Amino acid sequence: MTDAKMDDLPRPRPAFGFVGRNGRHRLPSWRWEALRTTFWFVPGILVLLAGLLYVVTFEIDWAAYHHRITLPHWLVTSTAGAGREVIISLAAAVITVVGVVFSITIVALTLASQQFGPRMMRNFVRDVGNQVTLGIFVSTFVYSLLTLVSITGNSGTGFVPHLSISVSEALTLVDLAVLIYFIHHVSKSIQLPEVIAGIAGDLRRAIDYEFPRAASAAPGTGERQGKSLAELQSLLDSRGGTVEASRSGYLQFVGYAQLVDIAAQTDSVIRLEHRPGHFVVAGHRLATVWPRGAANQVAAALAKAHVTGPQRTLMQDPVFAIDQLVEIAIRALSPAVNDTFTALTCIDWLSAGVSRVSGRALAEGVFFDREGRIRLIEADPSYPRMVNRAFDKVRQAAGGMPAVILRMLTALTTIVEETTSSEQRRILLRQADAISRLAERTVTEPNDLADIRSSYRWLTTRMEAIEAPLASGLS
Repeated sequence: MTDAKMDDLPRPRPAFGFVGRNGRHRLPSWRWEALRTTFWFVPGILVLLAGLLYVVTFEIDWAAYHHRITLPHWLVTSTAGAGREVIISLAAAVITVVGVVFSITIVALTLASQQFGPRMMRNFVRDVGNQVTLGIFVSTFVYSLLTLVSITGNSGTGFVPHLSISVSEALTLVDLAVLIYFIHHVSKSIQLPEVIAGIAGDLRRAIDYEFPRAASAAPGTGERQGKSLAELQSLLDSRGGTVEASRSGYLQFVGYAQLVDIAAQTDSVIRLEHRPGHFVVAGHRLATVWPRGAANQVAAALAKAHVTGPQRTLMQDPVFAIDQLVEIAIRALSPAVNDTFTALTCIDWLSAGVSRVSGRALAEGVFFDREGRIRLIEADPSYPRMVNRAFDKVRQAAGGMPAVILRMLTALTTIVEETTSSEQRRILLRQADAISRLAERTVTEPNDLADIRSSYRWLTTRMEAIEAPLASGLS
């Protein structure tokens, strides 16, 4: 690769969550994603806020009890016993509803696992609506419990936190509104079109983060210095040192900025052998470093700059969202389910995602330091890999289904309109040829087969129309 082409290579792309100095990846983004995928983080924050609210209202009640301030008459509860009964009733009702909310959530997760696949459960767990609902109910219960503990005595002489009791009643009304919202939210979120559209939205955001249309210039992107990419690749192959993976699992996050920094400090070049979403095996090669003497220092830095876990995430892995849509589609096409319309919906959204990728630059990622020297070489984010992951398994499950075959050809025609190179169109044509051969083997109805052939001819016609101006410009 020439130095001129190196100028067009993508710069470090922002990950989900936090973006560090100069637009480079910063490790907190994966921590934020991990916190989002829990049922304790948001409820925990809301419980803390409930505790702070109680401290404020208790101080006001204490000041009113000592006649330093006067509360409105409509906030005053008659006696400590009456206030205690009110809070006990509210707390009992709230904790009962918490059990109902938790049960509904578990049922929704179970349905999601059975109908959409076990990988869809992560989407429901990270749903903010579910987390906030659970948190509001739990925080109301905690606030009511704290208020109950603060009530002393049974006669008019005991301390009665009138404001805190009134706030507990107000929070209960909020809980009622939240319960209505939650029932609506769950009934909506488990509908297949909503689930599919949500995954497609994740795919769109992942593509925008990983493959921006116009990458901002990184520091040191002026005059290039040092060895060329081809020279460094040769040195890495012949004289590079190996950095092995310390644990097995899916590569979830790579801190590119940290690796560029450590490479600059050690005057080395790092080549990553895997992208986020790949499965790495402990003891196998994770990266190659030149010169070989810097491998130990890079290995220590790499251990802190990447995250390996038991499952894939969307942080730097758009293909994961493609796989989720494909999983729903092939489940729908299975004889046990036989839900053709769900498969068609998945194909429509896959065409939207792959069309978005087709308009982006997926060249090999090369990252430079501030002096313009190559410091990090990223594994290639392959366009053929994305297209094949989107259509191969669906095609293999669609034998003898003219509706699905026609929709795949229509999707490929849509994608062709967004392509930016002849290579991309050749990859799509390969898929179209495979779909056409499948139809010739498995579709027996002549009218259906005629429609499929017509759709295939229209696809090839559109490709020729796009290629013709390019061919005339080269001649």
